[in-house]
Amino acid sequence: MKKTVTLLALLISISLVAQQQIKQIDAIVNSKLSNTDPSLFVGVVKDGKIIYEGYKGLASLQHQVKVDENSRSNIASTAKQFTALMILNLALNNKLSLEDDIRKHLPKLYPNVKEKIKIRHLINHTSGIRDYADLMSIQQKPWWKQVGMDNDDVINDLLSKQEDLAFTPGSRYMYSNSGYTLLTKIIEVASGQNFHDYSGEFFKNLGMNNTAFLKNYMNIIPNQALPYSDWGDGVWQQYPMMTNLYGDGFLFTTLKDQLIFEQAIQNAKFNNNRLLIESQSSIPNSEINTYGFGLELKDRLNYNSVHHSGGTGSYHSQMIRFPKERLSVFVMSSNSKLWSGYIADEIARLFLPKKEEVITYDKRLEKVSSNLKKAQLLGQYLSPENYLIRIEEKEGVLTWRNGNNNPIELTKEKQNLYSISYNKKVKVGFFNDKLVMFYPSGKSSVYPKIPKEEITITDLESYVGEYHSRELDVTFTINYNNNKLTIILEGLNQELELEVLNRNELLVFDYILKIERDQFNRVTNILLTTNRVLNNKFIKKTNLKFQPKIFTKNGSINVTTIGSRSGESSQILLTENYPNGNEIWSKQFGGKSYDKASSILATKDGYLIIGSTSSYGKGNYDMFIIKTDKKGNKIWQNTYGESGNEYGYSIEKVSSGYILKGTTQKCSSNADVFNRSCITNVWFVTIDENGKELSNEVLEEIE
Repeated sequence: MKKTVTLLALLISISLVAQQQIKQIDAIVNSKLSNTDPSLFVGVVKDGKIIYEGYKGLASLQHQVKVDENSRSNIASTAKQFTALMILNLALNNKLSLEDDIRKHLPKLYPNVKEKIKIRHLINHTSGIRDYADLMSIQQKPWWKQVGMDNDDVINDLLSKQEDLAFTPGSRYMYSNSGYTLLTKIIEVASGQNFHDYSGEFFKNLGMNNTAFLKNYMNIIPNQALPYSDWGDGVWQQYPMMTNLYGDGFLFTTLKDQLIFEQAIQNAKFNNNRLLIESQSSIPNSEINTYGFGLELKDRLNYNSVHHSGGTGSYHSQMIRFPKERLSVFVMSSNSKLWSGYIADEIARLFLPKKEEVITYDKRLEKVSSNLKKAQLLGQYLSPENYLIRIEEKEGVLTWRNGNNNPIELTKEKQNLYSISYNKKVKVGFFNDKLVMFYPSGKSSVYPKIPKEEITITDLESYVGEYHSRELDVTFTINYNNNKLTIILEGLNQELELEVLNRNELLVFDYILKIERDQFNRVTNILLTTNRVLNNKFIKKTNLKFQPKIFTKNGSINVTTIGSRSGESSQILLTENYPNGNEIWSKQFGGKSYDKASSILATKDGYLIIGSTSSYGKGNYDMFIIKTDKKGNKIWQNTYGESGNEYGYSIEKVSSGYILKGTTQKCSSNADVFNRSCITNVWFVTIDENGKELSNEVLEEIE
């Protein structure tokens, strides 16, 4: 009898606790919105049972329809777990392997990529395939404005035209919706079924009878909770959703269906459900373990957890699972003024005792340099992901800045050791040639310091030109006028000023432009990085310029090629000009045949002109160098080359003298010009101060 009373008292105690938690959840929900606001759905599963299922707000503001257990909302990227689950199911049934190269199923994609792009790379965002939504933003075509756009459009119009990847598959993590768009097509190939038919049967087998991926935005979705946004003026407006995308998101579902799935996850081990058990862990053989089958595998609230969020327009959702505690919280909404993630965390805290983070810093934290002055800390550093960050000083305070993001204040803790202002547990330590970011988990990231480079007018002029992306069919133009470097982006009607971070990196908006150069140090391409698009190549369309101009205090020194009236020869013209372009003096160089100029370099006592000549030398064309004094009077000239064609393009100062950069051509025949084959290679010639050849080197073949 005593044991029965004790058990009854325990059950009553547990029941009271549960009732108290339900009241607390109700209070949280009621604090977020009124009954006349757009919808909010909240559910909690504990120990395999649904202990809370709440609905508040309106599914339709137009018709004042309340949300209830039949209402369907779009959970956006939280849907990725189901697309990944279908892939895992096909793998367990030997319809495919996670190690398959995606080209086994989609053979027309990425023909130029030699590395394997494995299915598992798509699942955990390590494929290097760029995000289609951000690619479209570069085109100035927001995805949500593309009426009727579907997965086939994304693949055929965007992804199939990409000539390379952002990085080698498996080498890093970059969240990309494109991977899940491709997974829907792999599911079709492997299953032999249309994706919507296959996924429909799949959800039915899970007991989720009111869950389906979007097929056509014009179709009626029964009991749909419509999406609403308040753009800051206090007026609700319905968010336009006119695409037919699916797989990476766009899953319409009820709260009840999601809670049924959470119950199945919690009970999977009792039911020996291999599919659901394996889906909650990292992917076998994967290079990362922080993202698995459409799920983030990172601690939350300092507890081991599995979770994912989603946001599409005004729709958003958050799912959090705490496996050891057998607790799941699911939140979704069609109200843009709320955020499911914060609400889910707030509810989870009601069930979880507060847990302090275990702090174990990398031992290098104790070796932070104490000898550096503040001025030595300033400058540019390169992140492990190849992003440039800047340490700057403003009003005596150090700041951390990445791209065009707002500067983050660094709080000094001791000499050359700082903490991030918004998270004191994250430390930044400075060493002689690097900084190290220290995390309380024990992880650390090293950022090497980049030597400071002075940007010259020649550098600024070298950026000028028109750049085109073949994959996106987008062009932008860079100009340099009135001491300003500007860019005109296709689709925008304004000219924007570019910020020059260093000689090889420019910045505008959230676009990072990285300069690529050829063997002659000329700008050939610009790699554009923004958000989830890394290193999208834009090729310089304008003719590549050499360095034919040197600016002086009084104007400029210019070198060019002038032809004869009969067109049977050409000579090299050297001029000094006033700032307005009027000529001060001029000199001509060359012989009776063709002599051409490419670049000019200032020396202590004059100038060096580099070009090509058929008037002098041994071959058809030889590399040609002319040394002059400051008034343009020739001091000496020399040629370099053999019987073929050698051309001079640019010249650089080195400790032993100068390096001449050009090309050398070797042909199978010097006589039969119609049937011979020729190979052109980059050719570097090193000379001393007087033009004597010290060495030469034939480098790689060029087109």
